[in-house]
Amino acid sequence: MAKVEIDNNSGFCNGVVRAIQAAEKELEKSGQLYCLGDIVHNSNEVERLRSKGLVTINHDQLRELHNVKVLLRAHGEPPETYRIAQENNIEIIDATCPVVLQLQRKIKKSYDTRNDSNHQILIYGKVGHAEVNGLVGQTNGEAIVLENPDDLVKVDFDKSITLYSQTTKSVEHFAEMVQIIKKRTEPDNFEWHDTICRQVANRIPNIREFARNHDVVLFVCGKKSSNGKVLYEECRSVNEHTHLVSDIEELNPAWLEGKCNIGICGATSTPRWLMAQFQERIEAILAQ
Repeated sequence: MAKVEIDNNSGFCNGVVRAIQAAEKELEKSGQLYCLGDIVHNSNEVERLRSKGLVTINHDQLRELHNVKVLLRAHGEPPETYRIAQENNIEIIDATCPVVLQLQRKIKKSYDTRNDSNHQILIYGKVGHAEVNGLVGQTNGEAIVLENPDDLVKVDFDKSITLYSQTTKSVEHFAEMVQIIKKRTEPDNFEWHDTICRQVANRIPNIREFARNHDVVLFVCGKKSSNGKVLYEECRSVNEHTHLVSDIEELNPAWLEGKCNIGICGATSTPRWLMAQFQERIEAILAQ
């Protein structure tokens, strides 16, 4: 019978674990808690917590709430969110990831100490991503977000530049961005800070090795997960028999035919209980 293995290095990162534990602790006490945005980019886990009383809201809804408790997820929030909470007498349960919080402070310090028209703060990250919105908020919305080298058209290379990265981006791609900027600016005008979370970054070599050692790989993650898209592509780069799935019903038994070693892995937002469900379903299919 084929072997079905879950990657020991996959699953929630520490920041997500911390946020979910904070939510569950409050839900056990009160039975209801608001969360600003999906607590994690996985609809299965969001639904599990919704059944326990977690209510997901957006920023417009936050403005209408008063005298309640609201959880801020691991991604972090801009200063404006805290201002609104204070005005509306909202108690914040702050589950911002410590790595993200440290990055926010670095960016704010850089902005406050060099706040002049000749200095630009660049953030290598995904436009509109919750973490990136929180980072840009530390600069009163002035930071320039770069998704890829094409976005460098937004940058004035005659001014000084300080570059940071969203914590979940690829170390290799960030290094490439640094090299491109180096070639277009004077050394004294450019400083960069590798602010990528190593717990996340180190998953790339691990997950490549895992995918390489299996005949077929099921990569389990939510459709909204930026980290999931990166890690899935890493799996695909070494194993073409890698399939992206977010729900158990997406499992195609044909993928398993003739395969002896089946691997299951996921993103930093993928719950282990969901990967275990895939393992059970696969073993049931193989036993038929």
